[in-house]
Amino acid sequence: QARPNRIHPSGRNVNEECSSAPSRRGENAENGKSGAALDPEREKRYAELFEQLDLNKDGRVDINELKTGLATRGLQLREAEKIVLESDTNHDGLLDFQEFSQYLQTHEKRLWLMFHRLDRNNDGQIDVGEIQHSLQKLGVEVTMEQASKILQSMDRDGTMTIDWNEWRDHFLFNPLHNMEEIVHHWKHSHMFDIGEHLTVPDEFSERERQSGLVWRQLVAGAMAGAVSRTGTAPLDRLKVFLQVAREINLWFGLRGMIQEGGVLSLWRGNGINVLKIAPESAIKFMAYEQIKWLIRGNKEGGSLRVQERFIAGSLAGATAQTIIYPMEVLKTRLTLRKTGQYSGMADCARQILKTEGIRAFYRGYLPNTMGIIPYAGIDLAVYETLKNAWLQRYCVNSADPGVLVLLGCGTVSSTCGQLASYPLALIRTRMQAQAITEGKPKLTMVGQFKYIISHEGVPGLYRGITPNFLKVIPAVSISYVVYEHMKKVLGVVY
Repeated sequence: QARPNRIHPSGRNVNEECSSAPSRRGENAENGKSGAALDPEREKRYAELFEQLDLNKDGRVDINELKTGLATRGLQLREAEKIVLESDTNHDGLLDFQEFSQYLQTHEKRLWLMFHRLDRNNDGQIDVGEIQHSLQKLGVEVTMEQASKILQSMDRDGTMTIDWNEWRDHFLFNPLHNMEEIVHHWKHSHMFDIGEHLTVPDEFSERERQSGLVWRQLVAGAMAGAVSRTGTAPLDRLKVFLQVAREINLWFGLRGMIQEGGVLSLWRGNGINVLKIAPESAIKFMAYEQIKWLIRGNKEGGSLRVQERFIAGSLAGATAQTIIYPMEVLKTRLTLRKTGQYSGMADCARQILKTEGIRAFYRGYLPNTMGIIPYAGIDLAVYETLKNAWLQRYCVNSADPGVLVLLGCGTVSSTCGQLASYPLALIRTRMQAQAITEGKPKLTMVGQFKYIISHEGVPGLYRGITPNFLKVIPAVSISYVVYEHMKKVLGVVY
């Protein structure tokens, strides 16, 4: 049976050449050096792309025009800087048509070599098995289901195979240079987590562990969390006050805090809230690795399905919370403290231990742990549903819907997760703060629930949720900006 024609970027048929990869590679290198002339069809295609990007029609494409063009294609804006860096041969910050077409021609040759490397059976198509094999060769274990999702992000005609045109068009404006970079792009393009809970932790290859990428990414996440929490600390303190005190509303709570301790009092409790990020992240990651190993069992090197990673992530979160939970109690007490009540964290811990005993450090632990599953489950389900719906409707040619869409999906999913788990969070905070509310009985979780329903009704379970919602968008935005900056500083590159 005759194989379908395979056309090289230079325009020639390579059916007869499938067995002569070394000579073809040499030819490509020579063409790249000599800057071979474009064939008319490719020149027309490049001209059409250039015209689409040249928004002001001045015959040059600047960085902002390129960013706009990449954004409409669902690509990350940082790719524009890489493209300009590679293709701007006269270093004037602008791309003329010659520079633009030379970059595309060189990049297409690279893409062709990668396409041929992936196409193990030389049939001119890349299938699911070949994608899975390429990932496994580079130490990234994926299931057939995960490989299918990668393929579907590039498959425009629904055949569940990728031909050269689909491959080329998908990666044309993504300046990846080799298969290792392609694989890392696939692996990380769907893994964007903006919540405080790492619901489905990232999967790292052995190579990434040895290179220190894991810890650099954890440090970047910790820094993002620290800046984000500090920026939204006043809203967090206001939320805790509203959860505990029935008599105050949003405005009176804010005014009362400033009158009692000044503007700086709005950041009470933030120190320990930031301090607990590092141990919580480290414990969560190490616990996840151990739980993942237990779930995997004898499937050495096998990859976990999303559901298994969700279970492992939730159990790892519960483990981390169990160990650092005393810091949560200290955070609540320090947030609610009056001026001069405690001299610092150590003094607060000493007073709690002296007057209430060791058990006080685990008040509210049960509702806190119970709240992890509904929050994490709904957050993950809504996030994946919204992201996939967007990809299918507006971004069929890309696996990356773009930063703003991911931030939007994360904000909505986090909000839905909070709605489901908020009553448990409120009960936890009240139990943690019970020693401060003098004259009231020390209620259990069920007792607190009954008390709130009988005295405040169902709305009482959602006291303080307004400032909680108000901090979601700024927290997500700050976290993302700092995380991206820290990744650059620490050299976390995919």
